[in-house]
Amino acid sequence: MNEANTKLKEAMDEFGCQTGTLHRAEGAWLFLVSHAGVPEFLIEKISKIPFGKGIAGVAAETREPVELCNLQQDLGGVAKEDARKTGVSGSLAVPILSEDGETVIGTLGIGKVVPYEFSETEKDRLAELAAEIGKIL
Repeated sequence: MNEANTKLKEAMDEFGCQTGTLHRAEGAWLFLVSHAGVPEFLIEKISKIPFGKGIAGVAAETREPVELCNLQQDLGGVAKEDARKTGVSGSLAVPILSEDGETVIGTLGIGKVVPYEFSETEKDRLAELAAEIGKIL
């Protein structure tokens, strides 16, 4: 998974993010395979996420990018309460799809410590990076 760690950090750097997660899908669950900048006390909580729960789980379930512009204020039922403890404000998770686009094989998530709204171009670019990661996941 060294290459996955490198790709995650490259995505974080490209977007100026302080946190990042990479999950692999198995059945209806996401399993954490790489992370950076995530507080240690949250690792256990994000190590196994069901589809439909949290930002990554909703991205996996809907097969669409999921964004929270200010995680510190807007939980909106998507993010878990513990998400505030990360110190992250602007966050974005995208699904990683199989090469044929049929199967969710994981999720890629990034976050900033300041409120931030990702543009459609940025969402598209993160999806491109997710596709690259999908080839090595």
